[in-house]
Amino acid sequence: MLYAVTHRTAYTYESDVSVSHHLAHLRPLALPRQEVLEYALEITPEPSVHSHRLDFYETPTNFFSIQKPHAELVVTARSRVRVTAPVQPAQTPPWQTVRDACARPVLTEATTAGEFCFDSRHIAHSAAYADYAAASFPADRPLLDGLRDLTTRIFRDFKFDKRATTTATPLAEVFKNRRGVCQDFAHMGIACLRSLGLPARYVSGYLETIPPPGKKRLVGADASHAWLAVWCPGHGWIDADPTNNVLPGDRHITVAWGRDFSDVSPLRGVVVGGGEHELKVSVDVAPLAVPL
Repeated sequence: MLYAVTHRTAYTYESDVSVSHHLAHLRPLALPRQEVLEYALEITPEPSVHSHRLDFYETPTNFFSIQKPHAELVVTARSRVRVTAPVQPAQTPPWQTVRDACARPVLTEATTAGEFCFDSRHIAHSAAYADYAAASFPADRPLLDGLRDLTTRIFRDFKFDKRATTTATPLAEVFKNRRGVCQDFAHMGIACLRSLGLPARYVSGYLETIPPPGKKRLVGADASHAWLAVWCPGHGWIDADPTNNVLPGDRHITVAWGRDFSDVSPLRGVVVGGGEHELKVSVDVAPLAVPL
């Protein structure tokens, strides 16, 4: 599938901001199944400093600084991306084999993935999460089978509710109330997997949404999306989307990954002045005709 993605973020401040510094994760990743054909980042007002680099997890980031008074900031990322569905493994090892491989004190691919077994800012190990996950991971169950089952159970047991949480809502509250959004469900799945000793990471990106039958696609009505991935020997990272109860295919566009949301938020920064602010975000993921 070929997509044109437009992600626009606009801040309107109560009073002038004298200086601001920002970090953006908005450029889609170049992957074996994902080709970035075009990418452009438009920033108003024009920044005094603008640079780009790969972060610790090798995802592209843009840093920019605006060093003159401004009452509004508009950041628009435009991408053209070709995505193909990953080939899912026909068979995966028992989940305990993966857990044990990541615990070995040997410098291997497994120990590198094992970095994602530890607690992070928004996700901590818990006996309650391990107990919840245990129903999906009985002894010797293949990792992918357990992942599919856990994804289905989160989809079934948790209700999507935009008003139930914010980016600061503790995961324990999400677990208790069984309500949240894609960020919460990704964190929930990761917490369950890590609590069993499995390496799991947070993935941010976009999802092509399909309008109801007879309805037109609304431009700008899409949103950033989040899901998770678990590491499997011989197969690398396997993605799972508990919000939609699917293993991501060619409708998921990957932008960044990290330990949790705090590593890959689309846009964050520090401002001096400004007072209160209003934030408006619009995302458009438009499928394009593929040239013959």
